[in-house]
Amino acid sequence: MIGVILAAGMGTRLMPLTKDIPKALLKINEVTLLERMIKNCVDVDISKFLVVVGYNRDKVIDLCPEIAEKYDIEIKTIVNEKYDVTNTSVSTYLASKYIEENDLDDFILVNGDNVVDPEIISRLAASINTGMIIDNFKELNEESFKLIINDESFNDDKSIANGKINSIGKGLDIPSSSGEFIGVSKVKSDDVAEFNRILEGLIEEDPQNYYDFAYKDLSTIKTIDFVLTNGLKWTEIDDHTDWENAQILVNELEN
Repeated sequence: MIGVILAAGMGTRLMPLTKDIPKALLKINEVTLLERMIKNCVDVDISKFLVVVGYNRDKVIDLCPEIAEKYDIEIKTIVNEKYDVTNTSVSTYLASKYIEENDLDDFILVNGDNVVDPEIISRLAASINTGMIIDNFKELNEESFKLIINDESFNDDKSIANGKINSIGKGLDIPSSSGEFIGVSKVKSDDVAEFNRILEGLIEEDPQNYYDFAYKDLSTIKTIDFVLTNGLKWTEIDDHTDWENAQILVNELEN
């Protein structure tokens, strides 16, 4: 399995923290967000990584060999040259297309501004199919990246559901939503070509599209595991309030 980490964005809402570095290099307790997520993946035996870079790319590129040596892993960086005028669909496609062309493996895909309970990565890695981590506990709001799953069927312990995605996005009706996609997912090697075909369509439609939308179409032709957090904690880091929450969460997890 390969770890793909998206670290190309500018993080404008976190200025001035991100004036000279991308979000993925922000540190909590002297550990960058990038290294923290790589460590979570190493703990489930992932030893190959693709890190997609853009904004202040050289600082990430320079740090990756140090992280690779520390954990005895391989890290390849892929540059999104148009990071400032595109969104995550393009960054994801660059990595996923590389995986397809090199006939590699399943991959776990993570937004580089996420802090998660390591158990979340473990549960996703153990899932059988292409999968998405869905928070079914957190109170949803207008900014939550919500989804509505049709024909849900759960496994015995109600930790994984299967079904088709009827709708996905921030603008969905909150009471009708099944939960929030947290920006952590997995694509099985057998599904990579179809995933890329859908991404190509999203990019052609609008290069500012999120990769998240690709899972809607993919769910109509492939089996997707919706792996539930069931209370496990996480946060994305979009603004200064998120940054404060991330620091609290890391201290809670480490203690």
